Amino acid sequence: MRVFFMELITLNTDFITRYWDYFTTVLIEYSPRLISAAIIFVVGWTVIKLIKKLIMRIMVKREMEPTLSKFLADILIWTLKILLFVTVISRLGVENSSFVAIIGAAGLAVGLSLQGSLSNFAGGVLIIMFKPFKVGDFIEAQGVMGTVKQIQIFVTQLSTVDNQVIFVPNGVLSNGTIINYTYATTRRADLTVAISYGSNIKRAKEIAMEVMEKHPMVLKDPAPIVLVKDLAESSINLAVRPWSELPDFFEMRSDVLEQIKNEFDANGITIPFPQRDIHIKQS
Repeated sequence: MRVFFMELITLNTDFITRYWDYFTTVLIEYSPRLISAAIIFVVGWTVIKLIKKLIMRIMVKREMEPTLSKFLADILIWTLKILLFVTVISRLGVENSSFVAIIGAAGLAVGLSLQGSLSNFAGGVLIIMFKPFKVGDFIEAQGVMGTVKQIQIFVTQLSTVDNQVIFVPNGVLSNGTIINYTYATTRRADLTVAISYGSNIKRAKEIAMEVMEKHPMVLKDPAPIVLVKDLAESSINLAVRPWSELPDFFEMRSDVLEQIKNEFDANGITIPFPQRDIHIKQS
């Protein structure tokens, strides 16, 4: 029994010695590659950080939109990181062809599982490139209205007038209709004022025009106009069209409507309620 254990210990010692010799040989052979790969990684990572700072500094100096500058910087930095990783792996002895095949297969699997996210990503790219709106604009899209707070890669964040936060996916946002209310510096209010059939149309138009001409927020150019819009069932509808600067729009709109109503009352021009004439015939 003692002899058996002595032989077992001798075999284990020989195995460990051979394994250690093999490990030492491999380590000596691959040490130049390991050292060079480590140096490439450290130097490359440092250079990427410096490039990121330089790019952000250049974009800030050129006053590029923050969302666009961050998006472009992230794409460039991630591209450089992938190239650095491929370079380090290649230096360690991994063939590029097999590595590219693995990345392609993984990319295909990820792409199939994230079709919706990729659609939103593409939509974010289109929004950032073509700029149908920017941060701070008031827009209407996909049945919601709000001020754009952030344009992210996958979603756009809106803040509504009652301070609710809405996240709209960029995929459907870029493919749908977008109304940008703050794209222009001026805006026209399309108001409809109804008067009764017994009222003087000419006098009603003059009153509405006088109200707009006296209001300090209504622009002289483009000039406001008043037109007969419809001869409705129970009223004559006047189209009142004043222009204002964008920040004054809602206040101007409210003031014009209120003042027209007060002036109509003072001049005996009535705003009718819906009416129906019912004729009863007896047989």
